[in-house]
Amino acid sequence: MRRVLAGVLACVFAISANASLAQDKPPLKLGGILDMSSLYADITGSGSETAAKMAAEDFGGTVLGRKIEIVVGDHLNKADLAANIARDMIDNQGVEMIFDVAASATALAAGEIAKARGKIIMFNGPGSIRLSNEACGPYTVHYVFDTFAQANVTGLAAVKSGLDTWFFLTADYAFGQDLEKDTSNVVVKSGGKVLGSVRHPINTSDFSSFLLQAQASKAKVIGLANAGGDTINAIKQGAEFGITKGGQKISPLLAFVTDIDSVGLETAQGLLLAEAFYWDLNDDTRAFTKRFMERTKRVPTSAQAGVYSSVLHYLQAVKAAGTTDAAAVMKVMKETPINDMFAKNGRIREDGRMVHDMYLFEVKKPSESKGRWDDYKLLATVPGDQAFQPLSESRCPLVKK
Repeated sequence: MRRVLAGVLACVFAISANASLAQDKPPLKLGGILDMSSLYADITGSGSETAAKMAAEDFGGTVLGRKIEIVVGDHLNKADLAANIARDMIDNQGVEMIFDVAASATALAAGEIAKARGKIIMFNGPGSIRLSNEACGPYTVHYVFDTFAQANVTGLAAVKSGLDTWFFLTADYAFGQDLEKDTSNVVVKSGGKVLGSVRHPINTSDFSSFLLQAQASKAKVIGLANAGGDTINAIKQGAEFGITKGGQKISPLLAFVTDIDSVGLETAQGLLLAEAFYWDLNDDTRAFTKRFMERTKRVPTSAQAGVYSSVLHYLQAVKAAGTTDAAAVMKVMKETPINDMFAKNGRIREDGRMVHDMYLFEVKKPSESKGRWDDYKLLATVPGDQAFQPLSESRCPLVKK
């Protein structure tokens, strides 16, 4: 009995000591720079904050004797504000790692701040290929998707099926421009033709003039090189114009399950799209989604699932490295394969690109869906080394040629 009592007391003292140690040390702060209130709020926003907190909790809540704390800022889709938030998080709040930074222009701005200060930044919501090319850095990770992979998976499948003439509706900023360029390259290399394009301001409510130009082009495919609310509005208004009934296909080059939910299957059915994650892929994705929905009442987007995975991978690397030093942690992150509900045998390359499988989906007909969020049919799984830009084509100065 004395031995049992002594053991219990020892455990109590150990727990108390660890708790006291965690209180004595400053918290390990991870900062999310998110779109909490604009057109990408459903894609990242509060869902990304929830995913990061879930990762911290699943890890155990502390690392190296420090309590893990998630802090967030709303960049309002303004690049200068994203840079200011990154600067404040690192310089004044003591943030060690920044995650998400939805939207490419904001990501490029925040990335420069993190790079200058030698801090790790992990991109989940933005897509511009520049983030792992010209704008790459030693502590930069592009985790979920990029314009090259989106174009490669969707564009190639479309041209192979005979949809070989394209016209683009492009959001006029870094992401849209890169997505149009990358998809155009895939279309032309595959034997197709680009008949033209038109650029629209971000957060556009009226697509009528742009859609009329696309309709007049007679292109078989109208490629939407935009995202979030812009994609939703373009698809809805395209249906009102009778574009699909007239024989033209609308292809969203970046769409999320939340976008399809907003559009509705009646309008979205038959759309081809590429995604890095879908909640109903397997038992692991369904289990994570069940827990996520208990908090948010919505399924996770690929960006939000990527936040969970990337934060967890970072924390595991901090523990293994025994430090929060960016160089030491990044070394472990690049050496350690990523195996979780988001990726199987994922790996971070020297250019910061996290390589993993991508998926080609077709949006279900209403008659095929069993209920809300049951939106996709899996057409193909594309291995990461085929989906993402090969290192031989990289423009990242860190890549040895």
